Amino acid sequence: MAILGKTHAVVWNEEAKGVHSLQISPYFGIGQRALLIEGPDGNILWDCLSLIDEASQARIAAMGGLSAIAISHPHFYSSMLEWSATCGDVPIHIHADDAEWVQRPGDSLRLWAGETLSIGEATMIRCGGHFEGSSVLHCPWLEDGRGALFVGDTMQVTMDRKFVSFMRSYPNLIPLDARAVKAISDAVRPHRFDAIYGAFPGRTIETDGNRVVERSMERYVKAIAS
Repeated sequence: MAILGKTHAVVWNEEAKGVHSLQISPYFGIGQRALLIEGPDGNILWDCLSLIDEASQARIAAMGGLSAIAISHPHFYSSMLEWSATCGDVPIHIHADDAEWVQRPGDSLRLWAGETLSIGEATMIRCGGHFEGSSVLHCPWLEDGRGALFVGDTMQVTMDRKFVSFMRSYPNLIPLDARAVKAISDAVRPHRFDAIYGAFPGRTIETDGNRVVERSMERYVKAIAS
């Protein structure tokens, strides 16, 4: 991380009120973004990056620190222990179904089981599919109370930002079957959300999130059945 910090920095962008994206610049790894979410019970870091620089440490501290780190799936475990330690040993929430992929154990790790986990007013939702424990994060207070969903790779926001899609393996282009995709849709259906924040810069659906997931599921299932 020290070597990476000599040539790279973490760039912040305010995506919406209470939502900040963080990305390593110049482009590093797969170019994913982490998202810092301001909440009524404290700030939550959704997923993380391979670098935490001094400027980001100072900015997070000035914002009141973190209350929790929530990780969608093992591909974003990355430097989660370093992020936790830097921000005061805050708890890191990962689903127990993905525990086998943890390469470095730490006291800040919190394995959760079942279908949902409350983090204050936020809710982690296990959807499965991409990984057994692949999860999303629902924050009902965002978007002026209309809610937002943070999806990692559980759902992938499409380039036109009109749909989401689903894959077992993105680099190997292995799709999910209909049952898995319907289960993802079923898992998030009880939760109201307008915006959907994907794992990569620019991949944000700003409105009608619930309907977007429903019609995306329907389109996907129809396509693989034909």
